[in-house]
Amino acid sequence: MTQDENSDKEHIPAAAVVRRFFPYMRTRWKIIGGSSFAMFAEIALRLLEPWPLKFIFDAALHKTGASTTGVPVLDRLAPMTVLTVCAIALVLIVAARAGAAYMRRVGFALAGNLVLTDVRADLFAHIQRLSLSFYNRRRAGDIATRLTSDIGRLQEVVSTAVLPLVAHLLTVVGVAVVMLFIEWRLALVAFAVLPLFWFSTQRIGKKIRSTARRERERHGEMGAIATEAIGSIGVVQSLGGEDTHNTRFGARNMSSLKEGVKGKRLSAQLLGAADVFIALGTAIMLWYGARLVMQGELQVTTLLVFFFYHKNMTRPIRNVAKYSGRTAKALASAERIVELLDTAPAIEDVPHAVDAPTQIARVAFENVRFAYEPGKLAISNLTLEARAGAVVAIVGPSGAGKSTLMSLLLRLYDPVDGRITADGMDIREFRVASWRSRVAVVPQESTLFAASIGENITFGRKDITDEQIVEAATVACAHEFISALPGGYDTPVGERGCTLSQGQRQRIAIARAVVRNAPIIVLDEPTASLDRESAEMIGMAVRGLSKNRVCFIITHDLRAVTNADQIVYMAGGEIVERGSHAALLAANGAYARVHNLHSDESAEYESIDA
Repeated sequence: MTQDENSDKEHIPAAAVVRRFFPYMRTRWKIIGGSSFAMFAEIALRLLEPWPLKFIFDAALHKTGASTTGVPVLDRLAPMTVLTVCAIALVLIVAARAGAAYMRRVGFALAGNLVLTDVRADLFAHIQRLSLSFYNRRRAGDIATRLTSDIGRLQEVVSTAVLPLVAHLLTVVGVAVVMLFIEWRLALVAFAVLPLFWFSTQRIGKKIRSTARRERERHGEMGAIATEAIGSIGVVQSLGGEDTHNTRFGARNMSSLKEGVKGKRLSAQLLGAADVFIALGTAIMLWYGARLVMQGELQVTTLLVFFFYHKNMTRPIRNVAKYSGRTAKALASAERIVELLDTAPAIEDVPHAVDAPTQIARVAFENVRFAYEPGKLAISNLTLEARAGAVVAIVGPSGAGKSTLMSLLLRLYDPVDGRITADGMDIREFRVASWRSRVAVVPQESTLFAASIGENITFGRKDITDEQIVEAATVACAHEFISALPGGYDTPVGERGCTLSQGQRQRIAIARAVVRNAPIIVLDEPTASLDRESAEMIGMAVRGLSKNRVCFIITHDLRAVTNADQIVYMAGGEIVERGSHAALLAANGAYARVHNLHSDESAEYESIDA
């Protein structure tokens, strides 16, 4: 499905969006309730506002003694006293309405910001639980745009458009009721254009919503391109690829501009249509009202008050048109947020799941089959066993399924068939978070964060003491070089560990695995791109790490696995050979051929160096 097709798909109904956010609104019921009370007070005062004018007109038009306002208390007063009382009442009503409006605006703005701050926090927590299969289909920049820009836009529009829209709609309804009470014939004439206005608002609003969604998606694409370019800026600059990214970014930027201009044009069209319908309704109402006055069927003061109410209704109607356009844009952002919130993780806890054991003696893959796409097996009928205290090395060419196997172990994916067990129990019976906490991973690309070395080692754990940090670093052969740094364990690390060498980053990652005290260890290419000395240091760290733990090593470097208790050679998603280093060399199979090839290359490089 293309981006445009995705943009024009059926929209989520506005009521469904409100229902999705309602639990968040319920937690802020006090602020929303107080703001709603202020809103109804504002509407009531707006409805009351024209009546002092009517009484003033009545008093002014009756020059003889008593006024005929219809209110006994006022009718007993002198005309000048009525004028004074009504003038003061008008000021007080307007002042009270302004105060209620202020409370309504501030209260709803605060409630909207609090609600959407809660939504953003939950959305961020939710996307971190989504499975890798989700991220394989989505781009990180687009997800980040939804988390920041879309919620930011929704946050702004809720305060400046959605909640005022509700207030204006209620005002229109209230004014309409009063107009029907004053003179039902005039009211029906004035309301005659409302169905046309509503139809126009709905038709143009849907176009604005679709346009806004396409614009937001272009923003997401720009975010994805920017994230990709910045994340690999070294490669981009070394390959001279700046112009390529500039072209891609510029195309999305221009497309976003076009959609934005189209949205502005539609919003202007909506406001123009509202002005025409308002003018048409006003003209018809005044023509018919003047006719009734001329025929003696309506008092002039009643027409004047009715006209004032009609004017009070036309302003909210125009604002309804204005805010409907903004709300349509907000709904486009809300759709993108709800779409993420409603995306269920592919890997979830089963009913009655339990915590994984803290000690695990045996991990087994039993006839495991897995495919990223239907019909294309990445792992085929694989059976493998690993025990605590023994190192299992998984080797083979790229695409053999080595990393996929470890992703299955971590429950980043689940097998299509077969099962993975820990001490005989299917790992799907364990809570996902609990199981993953039992597996410590040292990835090929050792990801470090812009924090201190100590904070990087304890990442994800809050109960680690300084003594445990030092102990973990010692096991990982990292304590010596860390202690030599100016700040020791408090030394800040640049983003992605750019201030450290590859070998140092790898040893910190191993220390992070040690400090988790997990019963299962997975090391992905622990010696990749390292010199001989660093590789030997990593080898020592691995030997210290594997004690009393189930340990898997994934590697292309066969020098790193010669001391492994079991070596598994994979190809095409299957285990081709397994055994010790000596046994596999003696078998003279695929492992022996690759080992001999690497040995010849190493000898050639050493002769060149000599």
